[in-house]
This record gives sequence, C-alpha cells and structure tokens, in this order.
Amino acid sequence: MSQKSKLFLKILSGNSDNNINFSELVSFLISLGFELRIKGDHYIFSSSEMDEIINLQPLNNKAKPYQLKQVRNLIIKYKLFKEENE
Repeated sequence: MSQKSKLFLKILSGNSDNNINFSELVSFLISLGFELRIKGDHYIFSSSEMDEIINLQPLNNKAKPYQLKQVRNLIIKYKLFKEENE
C-alpha cells in the first residue's frame, strides 16, 4: 500500500485527525489535482472541478482536526481518490 493510500485511509477513518502531518496533507491534496495558493499561513486549495475551496492553516506542524473533517467531507462528496480505490 502506498503512502498516499495510507494517508487517504487515515483521513477517511477520522481516528487520527489530531496526528496528521500538515505537509503530508498539503502533498496529498496537490496529488489529487488541487492548485495551491499561499497567503501568510493560509494554504488555499482550489480545483476547477468544484466550486468549493479548502483553506488550511498549520498548528504545530499538524493539520487542524476540524479542517481535516472538511477535507474528508469534500473527498466523499466529490468522490476524489476514486481511481486508487478501484
């Protein structure tokens, strides 16, 4: 299982929301096709395939749990990462 797949499963499970590395999450979202803009400590992800944006800020090199929940909801809503699961 690839590192990307492991992170995907970690995000979907919701059990490790306090322990996901911020830089790994950024790399994961970029690999899903999101475009990244950085303004201060705000990492703003957008995609031409969806109307919503993802706005993340690091907290001691970790992703914030409520923001991971938002990412998880978008992954489910737009069926992102589908090709890896089939």
